[in-house]
Amino acid sequence: MAKENKKTSMTKVILRKRYIKGDKKRLESLALERQNADIAEQIYILRTQAGLSQSQLAELVGTTQSVISRLEDADYTGHSLAMLRKIGVALHQRLGIQFVPETENVA
Repeated sequence: MAKENKKTSMTKVILRKRYIKGDKKRLESLALERQNADIAEQIYILRTQAGLSQSQLAELVGTTQSVISRLEDADYTGHSLAMLRKIGVALHQRLGIQFVPETENVA
């Protein structure tokens, strides 16, 4: 990812103070959205690094291009471990899952 400039960094701080304000539900929602965006980004990066189109990856996985498109959408929330494993196999990657302490900064 590209390095943020100072203006972008300050904007995030201001927005966080204005809209998140330590609200537990908002922090949890933000963390979930970040997870979804991270999954989508990883799939996209791995697919493009492999030189595959969405249709080509879909064929390898045994699904349709529209499913791959949804998985690469940061707003998608229907990820299944089975599908992520299939994508991993197709892209010669191992799926890893980890738990992190709640005390780590999620915002």
